[in-house]
Amino acid sequence: MTYSSDQDQDLIVTRDKFAGVIRLNRPKAINALTLEMTRTIAEAMDDFETNDAATLVLLEGAGERGLCAGGDIRGLYDSARVHGDLGPVFWREEYLLNARIAAYDKPYVAYMDGIVMGGGVGLAAHGRHRVVNEKTKLAMPEVGIGFFPDVGGTWLLARAPGETGTYFGLTGQTMNGADAMAAGFADVFIAAKDWPAARAALTELDVSRGDDDVQAVLKQFSSPPGDAPVSEQRAQIDRLFAFETMTEIVDALENDSSDFARATLDALRTKSPTSMVVTLKLLRQARASSSLEECLSREYIAALQVFLSDDFLEGVRAAIIDKDRNPKWKPADLAGVTPEIVARYFDAEGREPLVFPGS
Repeated sequence: MTYSSDQDQDLIVTRDKFAGVIRLNRPKAINALTLEMTRTIAEAMDDFETNDAATLVLLEGAGERGLCAGGDIRGLYDSARVHGDLGPVFWREEYLLNARIAAYDKPYVAYMDGIVMGGGVGLAAHGRHRVVNEKTKLAMPEVGIGFFPDVGGTWLLARAPGETGTYFGLTGQTMNGADAMAAGFADVFIAAKDWPAARAALTELDVSRGDDDVQAVLKQFSSPPGDAPVSEQRAQIDRLFAFETMTEIVDALENDSSDFARATLDALRTKSPTSMVVTLKLLRQARASSSLEECLSREYIAALQVFLSDDFLEGVRAAIIDKDRNPKWKPADLAGVTPEIVARYFDAEGREPLVFPGS
């Protein structure tokens, strides 16, 4: 492929000494991921993997606000409104890219500076070297727009300690850098002031080096991540979220008088009831799954139903289009989420499955 440093491009692919650099370049949109960007990232990874002069791949975002705020939700909304096909096409290619990142042959370093949400988590948290800092704000808030944690999020959340993944997946609460490390979404904390030197050292690693050398550089510039709020609430989270149904979780929260329980209950009440039920089922199935690919395949089937659902359109309208923050979910409460509704998100009949290379 042709490398480009054109600042007008949504994605910049360059070489910096021995590093292949992928820079998301939509800073006004917090580097929200489009289908075209997804395709270019895949092409860049193909090129860097076979390029002997590239020791590692470095993922970073332009601007001061964050690595990536997620997928281009407005584009998906516009397509869903007219019964287009952007959702199925975009998610197929995005999920295949997520699996590719997890299985990549060369060291893959993701710098999770600032906001890292949704699709940004998919680009970063499946990499082998995941760097956070004091500005990191990582979240999978999809239940708030009638969706669920996708891009392999169910795999990651299901493997977080105890029920912390269940908590983050259902509430959409934001993790700081320490939380992200505690939950298994990140590996190392490097203060923002120290990152330029760490980045420069990474680019100097010649082609004979590998993951051990990358880890040594990251460790050299690392520092303690500070407090992880989720760890302080771990006992309560494990007790309140250790159930198989949303009704049981809500009951447990309602019967707990702590400030944490009340705040959590308030957060859940703003989410799509259908999305919460579907998310919990996906997380429980992911916990029993043996591979990321298995979870991505399941997520894809569920995402196809999301694209047809009223809640997705309503959730995006309330959060992004009209910004009234007052979605009218259908059904409006957990009691209305029937087994028949939930089954649609898990029915693969008539839907083309994901096919992973080599499978």
